[in-house]
Amino acid sequence: MPHSVTLAQAKEFLRVGGSGEDDLVSLLIDAAEARVGQAAGTILTSASPAPLRLAVLVLACHAYEHRGEPRPPPLSLVEPWIAPYREARL
Repeated sequence: MPHSVTLAQAKEFLRVGGSGEDDLVSLLIDAAEARVGQAAGTILTSASPAPLRLAVLVLACHAYEHRGEPRPPPLSLVEPWIAPYREARL
């Protein structure tokens, strides 16, 4: 899966040091990219617009901070950043 943000960028955003949680952070990036990509109707890459990449970071951060909760982070957290990039569907 292409990555719109790197593990290092996500760890810096999350303020996570060391490598003990690299697998978890990578999993959260993958999950957040899938949700944002699906919502925007696109495949995210490092060349994706900044608001979409920020949406990935915010969703990953929320999931990291609330790990253990049964529900994923609400997409409404990042909807304003995703909305301009949604594909029009009829």
